[in-house]
Amino acid sequence: MRIISLCPSNTEMVAYLGAERELVGIDDFSDWPESVQNLPRLGPDLSIDMDAVESLQPDLIIASLSVPGMEKNIEELIKRDLPFITLNPQSLDDIANDMLQLGEKLNRKETAQKQAERFQTFIEHYRMIGANVAKNRLYWEWWPKPIFTPGATNWLSYISRLAGGKNIFEDQEQASIQTTWEDVLARDPDHICLAWVGVETKRVQPKVVTKRENAEKAKAVTNNRIHILEEPLYCRPSPRLLLGLKKLAALLHPETFPPNDEKDPLRL
Repeated sequence: MRIISLCPSNTEMVAYLGAERELVGIDDFSDWPESVQNLPRLGPDLSIDMDAVESLQPDLIIASLSVPGMEKNIEELIKRDLPFITLNPQSLDDIANDMLQLGEKLNRKETAQKQAERFQTFIEHYRMIGANVAKNRLYWEWWPKPIFTPGATNWLSYISRLAGGKNIFEDQEQASIQTTWEDVLARDPDHICLAWVGVETKRVQPKVVTKRENAEKAKAVTNNRIHILEEPLYCRPSPRLLLGLKKLAALLHPETFPPNDEKDPLRL
């Protein structure tokens, strides 16, 4: 097959199914795996060059609705009568189900089934380990100005609980919430996790947080618990979230969870 992926999480899911050699084009932000980095780039995921997509004569385009604004890609694919499927996972269960759906489309049903089972087994293992640990209260920051953070229906709320934590905005049903620093302070998290969407780790600056008004009153600031976390391991709805889970759990509860060995539990 000739496959095109329009966002990083979809590219990663194709790789977990062992089909990366069938990719013929990817979006500008797909940075993993290394084996697909020389493929034609089709523009950023919110501004895909549809003429370039069409010229590659794909058998299947894997679109996404994981970021607001991607709807225009779907509209254009329909307009051009191009073959596509759309993924929009919000939870870990959604990601497992999407692997199965994509496995059907890519003629990799058996591989998808095995990977989905390994995915769920790993999650259950961490659920059992962390069942009785005290839950640290976590504030996740996706964007600093204006402040955006994940809510209850986002995968990071699930990741937080599996790692022995709790998202302080878990009481908000939306997947993504625009909030204020005053609200964050009122909720007083134990840890602040910075994973700014689309920003390299080396460019994330904790001082953006510590210079905010009354930041010194925040428990996480006082205890120096501001963590810079890799955006690809936390902000993309892909199986690579398990690597993020391993790192977060070892960070929050090193006495309980396995150390972070950085080995991917699903990599073929």
